[in-house]
Amino acid sequence: MTDRARLVLVTPAPAEGEEWPGALPARLAEALDAGRVDAVVLRLPAADDRTLLKLLKPIVPVVQDRGAALLLQDAATLVARAGADGVHVSSPAAIAEALETLRPQERIVGTAGLRARHDAMEAAEVGVDYVMFGEPRPDGSVPPAAAILERVEWWAEVFQTPCVAYVHDLGDVEAMTATGCEFVALGSAVFDHPAGPADAVRKALGAIASATVPQR
Repeated sequence: MTDRARLVLVTPAPAEGEEWPGALPARLAEALDAGRVDAVVLRLPAADDRTLLKLLKPIVPVVQDRGAALLLQDAATLVARAGADGVHVSSPAAIAEALETLRPQERIVGTAGLRARHDAMEAAEVGVDYVMFGEPRPDGSVPPAAAILERVEWWAEVFQTPCVAYVHDLGDVEAMTATGCEFVALGSAVFDHPAGPADAVRKALGAIASATVPQR
């Protein structure tokens, strides 16, 4: 039996001045209750550690009690104190520090921000748990779907380190799954979906199930 990609959710970036987490815990619960989600990458507001730990309290159980791993974006030093499962670093420059902090605790360290193939290969060599391709750029723009698909196909064919393919449109989930990647990540396609997060998750899982996945 061929393994199929599993689903990862990436929460919206907090807007400046926004009250956070606001409705996010409820929206996460809605999404996670709709079907199997393996991990949630949580994007955090700008705040001091004490404030963030307080804000995280209602979110951690929402995610973990539903069987998903909680990964804090760019907050390796908060992972253990918050009871999270790992960190998602958005720049290769942060990988070494994250591994030094979290690997002794056997927590997850994954990375994005890999603009060149060489960056991804170096990240795999030092032992990250996954590499992500296709996430929104710092300015909010997104790579073309064809470019993401090409990068993911290359990685899935050659490397053992798991790959997370960030998909910006639900209509691209099936094609991305067919690359043989281990994970498909969705952000605004879920949280901004007109029919709500639960409907988006169900559609994504249906697309994953429908994909023709290569035997490796």
